[in-house]
Amino acid sequence: MSIHLTTRSWLLFVAMAAAACGSTSTTSAPPSKSEAPQPQAQAQQPPEAQLQASAPAAPAATATPAVATVALAAAPAVDAASPEMVRKRAQIEWALKQDELKNDPHDQWAVQAKASSSYNDAQGATAHSASQATGAPDVEIYGNNSGAWSPKTPNAGIEWLEVTYAKPVYATAVRIRESYGPGAVIKVEVFDEQGAPHAVWSGLDPTKEMDYLTVQFARTAFKTSRVKVTLATNTVPGYKQIDAVQLVGTGE
Repeated sequence: MSIHLTTRSWLLFVAMAAAACGSTSTTSAPPSKSEAPQPQAQAQQPPEAQLQASAPAAPAATATPAVATVALAAAPAVDAASPEMVRKRAQIEWALKQDELKNDPHDQWAVQAKASSSYNDAQGATAHSASQATGAPDVEIYGNNSGAWSPKTPNAGIEWLEVTYAKPVYATAVRIRESYGPGAVIKVEVFDEQGAPHAVWSGLDPTKEMDYLTVQFARTAFKTSRVKVTLATNTVPGYKQIDAVQLVGTGE
């Protein structure tokens, strides 16, 4: 049998079918607030931890390069009593003494000189003349040296050297640098302002090798700028030589 539906009947059929489908389907409700997924809570950190976390990381420590250690060889043992060490100590003491005497703030060296005689009758600034005893010492090695005054003969007896200084002082010492044939000085005199001599020392000269005969005495009551050194050349074999004579004193 054939079914013929009118338009009205068709619309009614569709409406009834739609109603039937609606009664059987279930519409999902939105999830409740309690059912909604929650974001994961982050652990709360103390402020100090937050500051530390935000601070830049410290640079990694740089390893210090290793330094090689070199062991120094021990100095060889020195025999203090050996002849070489004794010689060196004597030279050091001599050098220190020369430095002290040359830098004495109250000393002065002769500017003029005359003598009883000179080797080869030397005059002026020639070798072995009296003027070779003026100025600071310039003979550095013990022995015969043309830069020092020497009497005419080696063993004639009494000889003398007289030296003059630029500045008159109240004297307290005289230093005689004997550079060859030492030990023959027997007297030292200084002259007052009227030219009269005053002995400040007499005796046996203990000087050995190249060294100073140092004569110390009470401060003179007068100013002096002239010194006389007397030798007995026959007391020591060979020629005698004097390199310089130093006068020590103050002007006031």
